[in-house]
Amino acid sequence: MAARSLEIGPAGIRTARTIEILRTERGLAQRELAARVTALGRPMTNTMLSRIERAQRRCDIDDLAAIAEALVVSPLVLLQGSGTA
Repeated sequence: MAARSLEIGPAGIRTARTIEILRTERGLAQRELAARVTALGRPMTNTMLSRIERAQRRCDIDDLAAIAEALVVSPLVLLQGSGTA
């Protein structure tokens, strides 16, 4: 079996940027958003969130759903980019 690339593609980069934009528009620090995500049952540190926003860590579907809920948006908004926010 071939090794899977860890490179984050265009959709992942767009999602990461949208998370950062929405977080800052809402006046939330990374620590605050990470705490909201954790309170929703998806443990997340501000370091994990920082790495997601910088596209240095993949945002899996469970992360995506919890971050979207914490930001009070549809996961689709995160996937489509800030033009839809």
